[in-house]
Amino acid sequence: MSLQHLNIKIFTDENSKQIPLGTYLPIFHRWIQNKVTKEMLIDVADYAHVPAGPGVMLIGHQANISMDNIGSRLGLLYNRKVADEGTNEALLRKTLKAALTHALRLQEDAAVKGKLEFLGNDLQFIVNDRLLAPNTKENLKILQRDLAAVLDLLFGDKNYSFETAQDSRERLNVEVKAKNKVQLQDLIQKI
Repeated sequence: MSLQHLNIKIFTDENSKQIPLGTYLPIFHRWIQNKVTKEMLIDVADYAHVPAGPGVMLIGHQANISMDNIGSRLGLLYNRKVADEGTNEALLRKTLKAALTHALRLQEDAAVKGKLEFLGNDLQFIVNDRLLAPNTKENLKILQRDLAAVLDLLFGDKNYSFETAQDSRERLNVEVKAKNKVQLQDLIQKI
């Protein structure tokens, strides 16, 4: 199983939910105008009106970045859309670094600084390709094994736990909760 089309969600603390989702619209528009990343950013879509929905999305060629509120759990969702080369560990590291970098950039934006906080110890990994990676026990074991190689670097050996969706109709995913709170910049340096 190859970990293509990987999505990573970095959850926020509870206080961050007080920020109206519309606040992220001008921020994402500035990211496009200022070309803050090497990734091609195209447009912004506003789904803030959808309860517990996709929130505000920054549409890109390689990836979409959104302040996502699916399941009423706010977080930055980095949705890698194009296939890439490398081992599963390399793909995980590259995608995770991009997600963490965007989350830190957003957290440090003047419009939300001091109000928005991402929890570096609460992450969700989703393989957004049911054909390539169906949600089976075997694929879950592979995902957890490959994740462990990266997570041991970030949080220390076994200083985290896995939670998984029990419904096989869901995309293959795992939520990772580290025991200790970690700053995003520390995770970026380790990856």
